[in-house]
Amino acid sequence: MMKGPRAAPGRPGSGGSGAGGRARTPAPARPGREARTGPRKVASASAAAPTLSEPPRRTQESRTRTRAPGLPTLSMEKPAASTEPQGPRPALGRESVQVPDDQDFRSFRSECEAEVGWNLTYSKAGVSVWVQAVEMDRTLHKIKCRMECCDVPAETLYDVLHDIEYRKKWDSNVIETFDIARLTVNADVGYYSWRCPKPLKNRDVITLRSWLPMGADYIIMNYSVKHPKYPPRKDLVRAVSIQTGYLIQSTGPKSCVITYLAQVDPKGSLPKWVVNKSSQFLAPKAMKKMYKACIKYPEWKQKHQPHFKPWLHPEQSPLPSLALSELSVQHADSLENIDESAVTESREERAGGAGEGSDDDTSLT
Repeated sequence: MMKGPRAAPGRPGSGGSGAGGRARTPAPARPGREARTGPRKVASASAAAPTLSEPPRRTQESRTRTRAPGLPTLSMEKPAASTEPQGPRPALGRESVQVPDDQDFRSFRSECEAEVGWNLTYSKAGVSVWVQAVEMDRTLHKIKCRMECCDVPAETLYDVLHDIEYRKKWDSNVIETFDIARLTVNADVGYYSWRCPKPLKNRDVITLRSWLPMGADYIIMNYSVKHPKYPPRKDLVRAVSIQTGYLIQSTGPKSCVITYLAQVDPKGSLPKWVVNKSSQFLAPKAMKKMYKACIKYPEWKQKHQPHFKPWLHPEQSPLPSLALSELSVQHADSLENIDESAVTESREERAGGAGEGSDDDTSLT
């Protein structure tokens, strides 16, 4: 059910059957991590988003960490974890399409670290999943997943989430995915369609994605937009990402913690079994699959354009530029609502359900 930064990975459900729980705070820094004695240096989103008429500056490398071009650092205290649930501003609180700014990134990070108002539905082997109902009479929900990665540097996980060609190798749920156009050096627009549990209809989404390195950490997030050349398709249900993304926090030279947060309107009244399966089986399975993909990524990348990373080097991007004025915010109420509440789980899905949360995922090919 989870998708990458391009799409809406979790199939949002209701509060589910999980017991109430508190979100864990990210794992403490392990031995070997640099001690921070002053304010964390955080890149500025506003400084990271010049128009494409400006020539992108070359990426600067500091030790082994690579920052995106045009991202000067500013002294900024790390925002404290929120003690109250904070809903993201719908479509970033704007009626017109805009690239996220510093406040949007801070708000997203705070919610990833929030502890109150979430129901724990899964916790095993370093992976935890929480669900939060937003409106009890609708299928608009939030899902939050967190995974500890002991043998994966934050930089590698960041690359894996960006690398669209590699995603086609490890994401078995993907039907079709491609980038459409770039907006700034750290924002683009793209398409993603994915398979839903049978016999539900498959979904797709058009999103504006933005990313930002924040010292040793990274954020990638998106929200739904309308593109005139990619209207809803008859064979798919157009879902709406209100806000979806990842917070990657480094915990050492070769370890990190990733938090995935999604608030999505699937445009349909989903049955209870979808909610339970998403939080108890599909989300954990997707996290574990992502972890395995990260382990194999360095070897794969060495054989597939090892120096091609347009998310770090925007001058490498082959995408055409696009003006924000050509896009509009995708509001859920303008799309057809599909009632699938009475759909029962297929025999095939039930047979495979028991193993959804196991570690025996299909290996990458």
